[in-house]
Amino acid sequence: MTGALDPAIAARLKRTADGLVCAVAQQRGTNEVLMVAWMDDEALHRTLTTRRATYYSRSRQQLWVKGETSGHTQYVHEVRLDCDGDTLLLVVDQVGGACHTGDRTCFDADLLLASE
Repeated sequence: MTGALDPAIAARLKRTADGLVCAVAQQRGTNEVLMVAWMDDEALHRTLTTRRATYYSRSRQQLWVKGETSGHTQYVHEVRLDCDGDTLLLVVDQVGGACHTGDRTCFDADLLLASE
């Protein structure tokens, strides 16, 4: 599937030098932050049209659909653009672990500061 991102949406995005926008995935209902990834215009277009979270892998330099190989999918309920246009928020239903390590979130491993 290839397609073009809606020009009105594309015009609002502030991309990095390599054409990417930060994307934060959050669990619907609990607001738990699951992971942070990157999207290019094609990944965002695919996410908006299929409701399957699609990201851009900077290390592999290609698109990937979350859960396509692991089965740990993200069904996208909402996509929001922040006030600066440089970060997307995906409100998802996560099946399985969101982190590539298998953890529920990418933020389970290293607690740097806890509430008192």
